[in-house]
Amino acid sequence: MFGLRRLLTILSIAVRFRLDQLIDTSRLPTWLCLLLRFGPWRLMPAPNASRGERLRLALEALGPVFIKFGQQLSTRRDLLPEDIAEELAKLQDQVPPFDNEQAREIIETALGKPVAELFARFDTEPLASASVAQVHGAQLKDGREVVVKVIRPGIQRTIEKDILLLYTIARLVHNYVPDGRRLRPLEVVEDYELTILDELDLQREGANTSQLRRNFAESELLYVPEVYWDYTRRTVLVMERIEGIPVTDVGALNAQNTDMKKLAERGVEIFFTQVFRDSFFHADMHPGNIFVSRKHPESPQYIAIDCAIIGSLSDSDQYYLARNLLAIFQRNYRDVAELHIECGWVPPNTRVHEFESAIRSVCEPVFEKPLAEISFGQLLVYLFSTARRFDMEVQPSLVLLQKTLLNIEGLGRQLYPELNLWDTAKPFLEHWLRDRYSPQSMLKRVSHRLPGWLEQLPNLPEQLLEGPRPVFEPRSNSADIERLERRLDQEKHNQRWRVTGLVLLGAAIAQPALAGLPPLSLALGAAGLLILCLK
Repeated sequence: MFGLRRLLTILSIAVRFRLDQLIDTSRLPTWLCLLLRFGPWRLMPAPNASRGERLRLALEALGPVFIKFGQQLSTRRDLLPEDIAEELAKLQDQVPPFDNEQAREIIETALGKPVAELFARFDTEPLASASVAQVHGAQLKDGREVVVKVIRPGIQRTIEKDILLLYTIARLVHNYVPDGRRLRPLEVVEDYELTILDELDLQREGANTSQLRRNFAESELLYVPEVYWDYTRRTVLVMERIEGIPVTDVGALNAQNTDMKKLAERGVEIFFTQVFRDSFFHADMHPGNIFVSRKHPESPQYIAIDCAIIGSLSDSDQYYLARNLLAIFQRNYRDVAELHIECGWVPPNTRVHEFESAIRSVCEPVFEKPLAEISFGQLLVYLFSTARRFDMEVQPSLVLLQKTLLNIEGLGRQLYPELNLWDTAKPFLEHWLRDRYSPQSMLKRVSHRLPGWLEQLPNLPEQLLEGPRPVFEPRSNSADIERLERRLDQEKHNQRWRVTGLVLLGAAIAQPALAGLPPLSLALGAAGLLILCLK
């Protein structure tokens, strides 16, 4: 019954904002085409607004879940027309607060004690109210000022029912809206479902916050507030209350003589540090989640909150992304195309010269502008959109990275319009790649893997003697068999060297205890590491 009422509500709002005008009637069944063409709503005057604005207003009228969906949708600029993406980006995350008595009840149920016993003071008036939670100010018994984040009552049930309806709408868009298949609405709803369900678990958000705080402990770039785990559960999160200037309050930042150029550049540095040093980046860096410390305006420090959405990259994605970005900087489009194929972002049978030509056609017009005017994030959007034509499947982590970069770049330009993100990013990427292959970094990575290798060492001689077992297909011809035999011979050769390398490493570890000769141990270890790295 709830689903039917909700569906009728959605239909009435769609009619009010004439969203039917966004549908390609030529692809509809005849009866539905006639219904849309001669329905009574056709007598209503069309709203004097663009299609993007009408869609935004409709989502606002549908409530918190749809507002959140519109925000998520606005980040998919690789899928949306520009005018719709721009309008959806205007959606605000402010919704009416729920009753403070309900908030008290949720807190007391989660923590098992009355609010009066938990806090010396609890502010009934919320500091902020968002789609899935609201925040209250409070003070712990020991005098520490905190904020208490509370999940909206009944929001999970509402979200689950609305998501089912979103899937229905997505199927209609996929089948009947122009470019519906290219927009991949079902994929967008799937991403949204994962994101919003994660946001309902405040313990997960607390864990993300704690990890980000450790990553930037004692950092001059970023401060992350402390989570108080004794007061945190799935539906309640209590953390340190921060005092800072909203990053969009440029007037207040200028009033305290903040170094705006350094502030903008540090935002870019924080982003690349999170992506490449930590592979753990805050993926919801919209202005409402970013503040600037009032301390040391000549050396400004950011403050980040709301770590519900976190992105990460694999080692291989980090490496290939860094090389791709540097190749773009250098306008080496052949490398960009080959790297996309090498890392599996596009199918291996992609024609390199065709892909290279498509990338060049996207990038060259952009590079004709002065560097300071080029949007790095928008260039990635264009690049991913081009790669889609070659069957590139964009991973969620890359979409999050693209969205976050767009936010960071837009914020940086707002703070300091002359920001040249390229000049800030390029030295960082070059340093990261050099450091990745430095002897210290190689030794650290090998040392990390060494226990696993040593665990397998006793079994390797037997595996080496048996060798890899060929699998022949019934239709293999003689040339295929010869290639397979050569590959097996090479693999046997490599295995012998790997065993030798592991034996030398084992000897390096055992030798000091046997003979007390550190120089020999060092030589054995170095030889073993060299062989393993080469083979």
